[in-house]
Amino acid sequence: MLPRAPRLSRLLGHALETYIALPLFALLPLVAIWIAAFHFIAAEREAAVTEAREATRELVDTYEAQMAHRLTAIDQTLKVLKYAAEQHGPAAAIDELRREGLLPPALVFVVGIADRDGRIVASNPAMRPRDVSHETFFTAHRASASAAPFVSQAVGDAARVEPHLHFSRRIDDAAGRFAGVAIVAAAPAYFTSTYERSREGELGLVGLIGSDGVARALRVGDKVSWGQQVALDNMASDALDPHPTAPDGVARYVSVRRLHGFPLAAVIGLAESEEMTDYEERRGSFLVAAAAASALLIALVGLISAWSWQLAKARRRERRAQETYAAASEASLDAFFVLRSVLDADGKVVDFLVEETNTRAEQVTGIPKEQLRGRLMGELLPFYRMNGMFEELVSVVVDGKAVETEWQAATSPAVGRWLQRQIVPVEGGAVAMVRDITERKQAEERIRHLAHHDELTGLPNRSLIRDRLDQAVLNAQRNGKHLALAFVDLDGFKLVNDGLGHSAGDELLKEVGRRMQACLRRNDTLGRLGGDEFVILLPDVSDNALALTPVLEKIRQAVTEPVPIGDQAVQISCSMGVVIYPRDGDDPKTLMMNADAAMYRAKDLGSNNFQFYTREMNASVEEKLMLLEGLRKAFDATQGGDSPAVPAPAGRFFLMYQPKVDLRTGRIFGVEALIRWRHPEHGMVPPPRFIGLAEESGLIVAIGEWVLRTACRQAQLWRAAGLEPLTVSVNVSARQFEEKHLVERIATALRDTGLPPSALEVEVTESLLMRDMTQAVERMRGLKDMGVSLSIDDFGTGYSSLSALKSFPISTLKIDKSFVRDLGHSLDDQAIALAVISLGHRLQLRVIAEGVETEEQREFLVANECDEMQGYLFSPPVPAERITEMLLAQVQTERAA
Repeated sequence: MLPRAPRLSRLLGHALETYIALPLFALLPLVAIWIAAFHFIAAEREAAVTEAREATRELVDTYEAQMAHRLTAIDQTLKVLKYAAEQHGPAAAIDELRREGLLPPALVFVVGIADRDGRIVASNPAMRPRDVSHETFFTAHRASASAAPFVSQAVGDAARVEPHLHFSRRIDDAAGRFAGVAIVAAAPAYFTSTYERSREGELGLVGLIGSDGVARALRVGDKVSWGQQVALDNMASDALDPHPTAPDGVARYVSVRRLHGFPLAAVIGLAESEEMTDYEERRGSFLVAAAAASALLIALVGLISAWSWQLAKARRRERRAQETYAAASEASLDAFFVLRSVLDADGKVVDFLVEETNTRAEQVTGIPKEQLRGRLMGELLPFYRMNGMFEELVSVVVDGKAVETEWQAATSPAVGRWLQRQIVPVEGGAVAMVRDITERKQAEERIRHLAHHDELTGLPNRSLIRDRLDQAVLNAQRNGKHLALAFVDLDGFKLVNDGLGHSAGDELLKEVGRRMQACLRRNDTLGRLGGDEFVILLPDVSDNALALTPVLEKIRQAVTEPVPIGDQAVQISCSMGVVIYPRDGDDPKTLMMNADAAMYRAKDLGSNNFQFYTREMNASVEEKLMLLEGLRKAFDATQGGDSPAVPAPAGRFFLMYQPKVDLRTGRIFGVEALIRWRHPEHGMVPPPRFIGLAEESGLIVAIGEWVLRTACRQAQLWRAAGLEPLTVSVNVSARQFEEKHLVERIATALRDTGLPPSALEVEVTESLLMRDMTQAVERMRGLKDMGVSLSIDDFGTGYSSLSALKSFPISTLKIDKSFVRDLGHSLDDQAIALAVISLGHRLQLRVIAEGVETEEQREFLVANECDEMQGYLFSPPVPAERITEMLLAQVQTERAA
């Protein structure tokens, strides 16, 4: 922080600079110009307002006198009418006045006399008799004995259709009783005819306002109106400030005069916008003049200040150049060398002199900067003539073009580190900047490694594998050698990953990768394609497949060894597909495709083996593609048709139903819906051949929903036919169960078909539930809350724990047919079946055995209190019509018994 006194002195020095001081002083005349302008504008406005007020007062005084004269004449006529009516009677009064020449002009006024009943008995000009007893002016006089005149609002009557004002006085008889009314009617325009544009303007207002606040006559420009409500109490007698007035809301200066002897007031209003026109013009002139003077002053001050600022800037630039260079060079990460060319007699550059440098240069050269300044580069760094630096410096000075180079230092103190130099030409020499880029190089190397290696295992990824395979194929082509490529897929990995979690799966992948890598040579490549798939590239091998068998078997055995994860050991296996170049393909793409086909062949053969590629494997792939296309067409055909019948039309799905039998009573209590497919070319396709393919393609979700709806509809048809209610079981695949809208889909199917939820049972496999227990339990509870029963299919094959089983909201356990098949002679299968039956009963669950085919199997199940069974012993899967026959026969048998 700067001391206070020097800092203050520095600020004062800046303030005295011309480019700062001059604008500050120029503010004084600028302020004076605008003060004067606003003073004159204020004076002009005051004068304009005073003039408007005076004009309004003059006009209202004139208008008051004119109206007083006219109203006096009207009142005089009323008095004459009243006198004549009292002297000669209402009917003869007007004729008497006409003879005397005392009537007003008929073109302007209508005079009339009404008798005490409100009938017009005399008028000028003459008109038919009419009744005015309901008119305001008549009722007002009849109700009051006042002798004051009455002025009505502008209304039309039988005398004149256009609205006009009625002036009236009361007529009394000799006894002082009400005898009628003397009337003078005049148009509203008569009272505003004094309006002149030269005085009132286009928006000026002239009018008569009644004491009740209702306008009797108003004129603005050429328009005459009446009947508006005007608040006289809000108007001053003399104009002060403008305010909005009727009938148009224009702001006006308004003056009011009450008319003596009549309940009326004369009003004059001058529009503020018109009265202030001259002021606005003069105001604009003052503003333009002030702006022009200000602009001229600012321009002059700006030119002088800019010239002064340029001079000051040049001085500062010159003064700070050295400071800036020193500060920048010291703070920079680069080592700076300001070099001057040393020329020989012929003007040729022979060396460079170090004129200036920074502290960072010490770290690069190992020489203090005080010793660097003023010395030749040839003395400081003799090697710079041999490593190309001298030639670069000369080319920069001669050609005038900057160059940039990276190199790895071979001498102390930066030996082994990556450096970058940038040389820029300057007058009489060059500036060299050297930066340590070792960290950047290391980061680039890490990025390159990440781009070509798997993040989890550190093995080459798909991109690097492809590059190495391309290179290996090229080398094999050039040298006439062979190579082998193996695709490896881990068997059972998904079960571990889903059951134990992704962390356990990651640890398993890393350990398997390490084991396989240990089985390979240094020039072999092990890579990970993704998921649980690996690739092994073996260059320079024999074309004899038997020669590869030992290493492949070694890899297989290493993978199958138990892997400790946490507190338990996990065991998996692998399936490998192997191709040899050029026998199984002469390009990388073909080799990879055929290795993939061979790997799938190994899986089809039961996994945990390796298979060498044969041409027949591609035929298997083509068959899968053909089946997949047939699946799509079959589903489209099934969706577009009616409920499938048996035998179904070729190319469509249909359902068969296998009965479920109560082992105690022998009665059919339910059926399991089983999908079948009749291919148009290959006939009946077994479910194991197309169910897995539907799972892979995602078609299983739509097919499963069709099965669900069709089975529910059939079950409801049996109910509607009066047959005994059956429970229909539907299998749900893994892809279906993972759909977040599964519960809603089942609820919709039940609602659309009308089947009660209690008549539907959903079967899920044990291994499916172990994928994600939390999600499985949540969805199962949603189904149970709906009233749908749940059964675990293939129980005993999914490795579920008892604690997991306890949390499942199920009603039935199904013993897998693999345990039922050998019940007659296998003690192990008998023990497993007994354990499942006992476990189910302990958990209050029903137990059903599937695949019962012999009487011996049934007797064992009955003896050990198994609840239910299904299998060929009772009935294979049959069409819906056959189930109907069975149910009818069952009813007849029971009735006969």
